[in-house]
Amino acid sequence: MTDPSARLLDGLTVLDFTRVLAGPYCTRLLADLGARVLKIERPGEGDDTRRGYIQLEEGRLDQASYFVRINAGKESVGVDLSNPRGREVVLDLARKADVAIENFLPGVAARLGIDHAALAAVKPDIVCCSISGFGQTGPMRDTPAFHHIINAVSGIMYLERQTQPVPPVSYLQAADVLAGTHAFGAILAALYRHGRTGRGAYVDVSMLEAMIAAEDITYGAIINGGEVYPGPRAGMVVHRLEGGDFAMQTVGAPQLWNRLLAAMKRPELNDDPRFSTPLGRRQNWPVLVPIILEWLDGFVTRERALAGLREARLPASPVLSPTEVVALPHLEARNAFPEIPHPARGKVRVTAVPFHVDGRSSPPAAGAPHRIGEHTRDVLGGLLGYSAARIDELARASVIAVP
Repeated sequence: MTDPSARLLDGLTVLDFTRVLAGPYCTRLLADLGARVLKIERPGEGDDTRRGYIQLEEGRLDQASYFVRINAGKESVGVDLSNPRGREVVLDLARKADVAIENFLPGVAARLGIDHAALAAVKPDIVCCSISGFGQTGPMRDTPAFHHIINAVSGIMYLERQTQPVPPVSYLQAADVLAGTHAFGAILAALYRHGRTGRGAYVDVSMLEAMIAAEDITYGAIINGGEVYPGPRAGMVVHRLEGGDFAMQTVGAPQLWNRLLAAMKRPELNDDPRFSTPLGRRQNWPVLVPIILEWLDGFVTRERALAGLREARLPASPVLSPTEVVALPHLEARNAFPEIPHPARGKVRVTAVPFHVDGRSSPPAAGAPHRIGEHTRDVLGGLLGYSAARIDELARASVIAVP
């Protein structure tokens, strides 16, 4: 009988060379599903996000809430990858791993001797994944990338401009999370093939292509001879009444238009050639939206408007602050902010992976690594069989970090 407490990826070992967000988000998903994730951190420095916003431990600069949230459930192994002996340690780990993930600039992993070719030489069936801004091939492959840069070069910043004089700076780091999620799916697909054939794989994930894939209108049009649709986004309304801002949507399903007409008591709009088709409503949205806003103004308050929209079965929501979101009873019921242990704080809260399995949430099985190299001794001794004397010698030679 299957153990009901078993996780989907129990028994999977992941060698994680990633840092910041795109790669660590991917490996956090794997960890929460049961994979053993060995996070390789630079001695003395560790992941850049350790030094980020809101330090959870007084007097320390390596326990940012950013780092703890994205790296929950992983084990920190401190290894100096620039040291040839450090690379030997990593290759020993690769022999025991099922998956290896890196998000360096293209070419860096090869210079460090930890690229797919090097790892596959010692573990031919390993699944390797590289996440980068522009992919491992093409003339832009060596271009440094963060979400802000990808947002600009992907055309999404241009589209988000809509009617503003200057494109806005995106708050959401979508390119990283999208790339990490695509990597997660591709790795699992590669593992499925491995289970059938025993073959390893090399997965190349591009943040740029992940962002382009997330756009729903313009790219499908222009690659087939159409035009850019810069916005404003037709059918989507944000409005303010007494009580605050709220959002509503009139597109996305064919019945929403008829529900809107019924709620507004304006059936004659369906006979207006400007509004009688989805394309017509999109093209004439600047004319249609004032009609909708005038109707909404009749509710006077946000709560009455939301009640009216719910009664009409039209999608709508108040615009919430993050503080209000964290307090939502719905998210509490979904265990969306689970607690994990923390040596200095006792417990801290993190965000959960956005799916349930078999009717249950999948919270992290452990806290985030507290110190750089916190698990080095256990991993090298337990997984690789290194003796205590060998581990001590490697630590004295600054090949590894053992706090």
